[in-house]
Amino acid sequence: MQPQRGRSQMAAALLTHRAGSDVQVSSAGTEPTTVVDPLVVQALTEVGADVSATYPKPLTDEVVQAADIVITMGCGDACPIAPGRRYLDWPVPDPEGAPIAVVREIRDEIDAHITELLTELGV
Repeated sequence: MQPQRGRSQMAAALLTHRAGSDVQVSSAGTEPTTVVDPLVVQALTEVGADVSATYPKPLTDEVVQAADIVITMGCGDACPIAPGRRYLDWPVPDPEGAPIAVVREIRDEIDAHITELLTELGV
């Protein structure tokens, strides 16, 4: 069975939910899969975050070049680096295989980072 991750999709859905059209959001991962973990979808739906536009995509140089702020979640050397971009690393656990209670904790941890970032940006 294909691994089902979801941190980048979780962050994208939560950021879009919180910021609306004030922020343009794109998500990508270093090892994207074809499916977002159903428990990630459930945890996002519980807080009203729309996951319909989120799906796993590869993190490419082009994606990084198009971003003003690149948020990583523990990818280390696997993440492309582009000059002039602001990088934030949020070392958030991978929800793969976790029970729903842990997925909710991960969701809430990502959401706390998002709230802090949006406050800093004045959004």
